[in-house]
Amino acid sequence: MLAATSGSFSLLHFAGIFLFGYLLGSIPFGLILTRIAGTKDIREIGSGNIGATNVLRTGRKGLAALTLLCDMLKGAAAVLITQHVFGEGVAVVAGLGAFLGHLFPVWLKFKGGKGVATYIGVLIAFAWPVALAYGGLWLAVAAATRYSSLAALAATAATPLLLWWLDYRLEAQLFLLLSIIVFVMHRANIGRLFCGTESKIGQSAVTQ
Repeated sequence: MLAATSGSFSLLHFAGIFLFGYLLGSIPFGLILTRIAGTKDIREIGSGNIGATNVLRTGRKGLAALTLLCDMLKGAAAVLITQHVFGEGVAVVAGLGAFLGHLFPVWLKFKGGKGVATYIGVLIAFAWPVALAYGGLWLAVAAATRYSSLAALAATAATPLLLWWLDYRLEAQLFLLLSIIVFVMHRANIGRLFCGTESKIGQSAVTQ
């Protein structure tokens, strides 16, 4: 393991680490897995994005679960590999790269998913207890409201605060940025929640 610290890194080093994270994050597992399974092009149904929620609209629950797992793993892998090679401090750059890679994959004309699964994967790599809290809050809100999007947004909003409270100060700053982006990516869902037209868990989804 290299003993490099963030203070010894040039802008080029940071750019390389960001690119590494971005390329991992940009692997479109939702599209790849649905193509292997022979389903309809995931970009032509539902919201048109490549995330697990849209894969679920194919009716293939196992495929959606596998997409969720792979999208989480690519975020976690970007952080963990960078931590192992370069140390803790610069891993936030790889985590940011992985998250943005999922949202804006170069291979798909920068049209990707909404980022929640990769967000969780990055969170697991940095602070798994907070990731457990994320999951618990998601389940609580989802059980109470049956809105998956609201559950994700509530858990996402709480994450930077939990990280700060548990003294993950650098990670809290990263996740504040990621959380803001998640909210922006879910702006249509937020609008439907306010209008009462958002699909509930177990309900047939409208085109989103």
